[in-house]
Amino acid sequence: MKLQLPKPFTFEGGKRAVLLLHGFTGNSSDVRMLGRYLEKRGYTSHAPHYKGHGVPPEELVHTGPEDWWKDVMDGYQHLKDLGHEEIAVAGLSLGGVFSLKLGYTVPVKGIVPMCAPMFIKSEEVMYKGVLAYAREFKKYEGKSDDVIEQEMEEFAKTPMDTLRALQELIKEVRNNVDMIYAPTFVVQARNDHMINTDSANIIYDSIESPDKQIKWFEESGHVITLDKEKEQLHEDVYQFLESLNWTV
Repeated sequence: MKLQLPKPFTFEGGKRAVLLLHGFTGNSSDVRMLGRYLEKRGYTSHAPHYKGHGVPPEELVHTGPEDWWKDVMDGYQHLKDLGHEEIAVAGLSLGGVFSLKLGYTVPVKGIVPMCAPMFIKSEEVMYKGVLAYAREFKKYEGKSDDVIEQEMEEFAKTPMDTLRALQELIKEVRNNVDMIYAPTFVVQARNDHMINTDSANIIYDSIESPDKQIKWFEESGHVITLDKEKEQLHEDVYQFLESLNWTV
């Protein structure tokens, strides 16, 4: 049986466009349901994959934030190439960090950072997360326990320069959030154990946009787009998008 890995998607629903960005070690399935929801309500959405994501974890460690940022910018350009002049962006976790970076780099209609970290975790904690991801991926591939242990032993020897670069990216974005003037809807899950949830307050307090709001989802964890309040999240993101001053 051939393993079906998630792929980037473009759902063409109308003239208004939204770039949807997944998290670190995630893939387009993080934001697929949100994309489908918006498509039904007249929005076109595009979710790229970052290099090294949605593929075996051995490929992840040889990529970094510069590669991923290029993929984000290519995704933005993809929507432009489809004829969309006005583009909003919504991102989960690392995708939320990138959505903020887009906000002070290129013109965006609105920004929805969801569970986006503004604090640096220790490399050790981040590394444990990558190992857990690698193990899960190998299980998903249907490998035997023996093969997984053997491959994990090899994987653990790989230097993870990616993590230091990721810390630098978060620091850079945190230092520039006050250059954001686009309307912003900050989303944060209360039961998020992956990041320091005060990140949401930092983003909300730092952005200069006069049009900003923050919402805490009391029942959700870090991957809020797939958690028990996802329907409410979909509706809230849609209402935020509807409130923007689109020309189309």
